[in-house]
Amino acid sequence: MAEESITARSIADAHLDRVTALDPMVSTWLGVNPGDDRQLDLSLDGFDARAELARQALAALAPVTPQGPEDEVCARLLRERLTAELAVHEAGDHLRQLRNIGSPVQWVREIFTYMPTETDEDWAAVAGRLRNLPGALAGCRATLTEGIARGLLSAPRQAAAVADQYAAWTAADWFTGFAARGTDRLRPELDAAARQATAAVGEFSAWLRADYLPAAAGTPDGVGRERYLRAARFCTGADLDLDEAYGWAWAEFHRMNAELRAEAERVLPGASPLEAVRHLDERGHTVDGEEGIRVWLQELMDEAIEALDGRHFDISPPVRRVESLIAPEGSAAAPYYSGPSLDFTRPGRTYLPTLGRKAFPTWQLVSIWYHEGVPGHHLQLAQWNVAAAQLSRYQVTLGKVSANIEGWALYAERLMDDLGFLTEPARRFGFLDEQMLRTIRVIIDIGMHLRLAIPADSGFHPGERWTPALAAEFMAAYNGSPAEMRSSEIDRYLGWPGQAIGYKLGERAWREGRAAAERRLGAAFDLKAWHMKALSQGSLGLDDLAGSLAGL
Repeated sequence: MAEESITARSIADAHLDRVTALDPMVSTWLGVNPGDDRQLDLSLDGFDARAELARQALAALAPVTPQGPEDEVCARLLRERLTAELAVHEAGDHLRQLRNIGSPVQWVREIFTYMPTETDEDWAAVAGRLRNLPGALAGCRATLTEGIARGLLSAPRQAAAVADQYAAWTAADWFTGFAARGTDRLRPELDAAARQATAAVGEFSAWLRADYLPAAAGTPDGVGRERYLRAARFCTGADLDLDEAYGWAWAEFHRMNAELRAEAERVLPGASPLEAVRHLDERGHTVDGEEGIRVWLQELMDEAIEALDGRHFDISPPVRRVESLIAPEGSAAAPYYSGPSLDFTRPGRTYLPTLGRKAFPTWQLVSIWYHEGVPGHHLQLAQWNVAAAQLSRYQVTLGKVSANIEGWALYAERLMDDLGFLTEPARRFGFLDEQMLRTIRVIIDIGMHLRLAIPADSGFHPGERWTPALAAEFMAAYNGSPAEMRSSEIDRYLGWPGQAIGYKLGERAWREGRAAAERRLGAAFDLKAWHMKALSQGSLGLDDLAGSLAGL
């Protein structure tokens, strides 16, 4: 029997299998190894082991000639992703891994939300993972301690944000509440394990305050151009011209500000955008209670699926299932989405942080849920799972590029506006307000980290250099997010350099790619067909996205 040839796809999927065996967060997210009770290995050895797998995959890929265009796409993605991952690792950025969202310090809890919880065997794995949480945080503490020794630290703002999050987890007794859902037979074991986890979280929070924060004193909030470019490559899959992106975002800001002013007039004649925000918060449509808003958002996604399927998309049966949930206490302030397992046994889920509120104005939430749910994140990432058999499993999982995903979700919001789903003034104002937020992100993310000057014609502190305080003032002046959201957002940008710019830059690539395809095909352009081809090509970085979309 002839030996099967080695392809980029086979190397990519072999790499995925090795990472899945090594990393319980990945295996749990993918929905494999359901009995696994390991926690994340956040020790130096754990990070080094993951980096070594990346080096081995790159070495295996080096001599391989891709077999056809699809294999070439896979090879290019694998090489770019692993090279970007290793650049971050070799610079020691994993030694300063603190931020308020999307990092290992959140994953030690998030991993439980991906676990099956139907049987005694499922809950036995939960109990084991709870018992292993203290070891994960001990490894994390050792890695951060090495960062202190090497002078590689997160800014005090990031350490304080994580300490606050962990304090919120313990105050809400989250692990005990999660364990309380377990089977009666295992409840004593689950309760004891939950107490261990809660104690470990409390101890880690105390260590951050007592030891890490004093060591981090004086560490600047901004990371500088070199580290920013490295982080932005990982988040966008592109070597960006930051000065061009900064200038383009200012042009977008002025355009969006004019649109918002016009829409505010429709919401409340004579009102400024901020006056329209206050009017909508106080007198606009509101849903009472956490369960009320959860159901309302579920219905919004269900309605979108019914309206779009067969007209603008062909939505596969498993993709039609998506759940609306309330985010657990101690989450960051922004809504978020988690994708389905590869086999769809766990559905895609949207999460709303309530921030202690009891009533929920909906003027912003409609556009946000088109972004998080359908036709945004859920439709793209679930469709990737459907397409996995034609691509590689790597291209639809570990190979994902944040700017591609966030760019699609922002494109999806605009699509719903184009299709007439946001004609009601409050909803359209909410859409424009969210577009403005994503535009502001590009300006202040690049501006704060690089300490850039504010343009002379900006109308806002001309000539001054960006600081977190100026960024907060800018957001308050031009976006309708509540104060706690703005504070959380500033922490997020400073702790996750280069990620927040991917929304608008990714949307720009998606829109440019579609426009080029329309020009190329003319009257033969079919939007539904283009959408399905675009959503079935898997992950691409911004270096390749617009060109690929143009050729569909």
